[in-house]
Amino acid sequence: MKLTFLQQATAALSLFLVSLSGFSTTYSAGIENSRWFLSESVFDCTLTHDVPGFGRAVFRHRAGENLGFYLESDIRLMRPGRGDLVVEAPAWRPGASPRPLGQVHVADDRRPVQLDSPMAMAVVSGLLEGMAPTMTRRAWYSNDDIRVRLSNINFRNSFDNYRTCVTSLLPVNYDQIKRSRIPFGSGSTKLSAGDRQLLDNIIAYVRADSMVDRVFVDGHTDRAGSRIDNRALSEKRANLVTGYLIDKGISEDMIITRAHGDQFPVSNVPSQNRRTTIRLERQGERPEFQRANGDYIQDKG
Repeated sequence: MKLTFLQQATAALSLFLVSLSGFSTTYSAGIENSRWFLSESVFDCTLTHDVPGFGRAVFRHRAGENLGFYLESDIRLMRPGRGDLVVEAPAWRPGASPRPLGQVHVADDRRPVQLDSPMAMAVVSGLLEGMAPTMTRRAWYSNDDIRVRLSNINFRNSFDNYRTCVTSLLPVNYDQIKRSRIPFGSGSTKLSAGDRQLLDNIIAYVRADSMVDRVFVDGHTDRAGSRIDNRALSEKRANLVTGYLIDKGISEDMIITRAHGDQFPVSNVPSQNRRTTIRLERQGERPEFQRANGDYIQDKG
């Protein structure tokens, strides 16, 4: 029986795919195109490495956090599951033994591999040693392996600049302080050293981020006293915090100060209700409902 051209092509492609079974595909930058790009600000320091054919490898250090790492790809190449991470010798260093770093979780999204700080630092160490950290996982489309290898070429200088960037990071990031809480003792209107440190961190962030345009300060009490006394006490607590922010350079026009007495308890434990909350709001953040402690009442303003 004579095969058509299409049938012959299909058969040839099938034989080709079978012949590749058990092989691996390695994605890596070569000597001629290995680059590490540093993006730096007081909010984060990011080192990005293009991996041709795969996507990007990224080290990111956000203010207030530790170094992290992730792979990013616009196409699905790795099968979800457990992959292996090893530090290998590059082709120009024959004889050096690979060093396993452990297994990594491969997810089904644009960032299939994300590493915590200790593992990220192990990858950095391998790069600084002139080695090539490599992540291996089965391919999405076959039983072959997909290997993503990081090149150490041009890494050291970029990493030195990254370390300089880290020294200029803010003490906190937006997610960490956009909703903050200062506790008070029974009847107290005093700030502790820890409270002042928290407020100093908030002040440093607000002064650096021009997108923050409103600061809500809400005072609360437990139900130990009368409604009138509690309202006055919550006002003192809120004004205490507001005064501290203004004294340290936050514009009074940015701050909305509110006192709620014992109206909005968050717990049956009285100590958890004696509080002043601080909520930051960026331009464009106007949720329909805002609550007095960050969760409670509708915000009319």
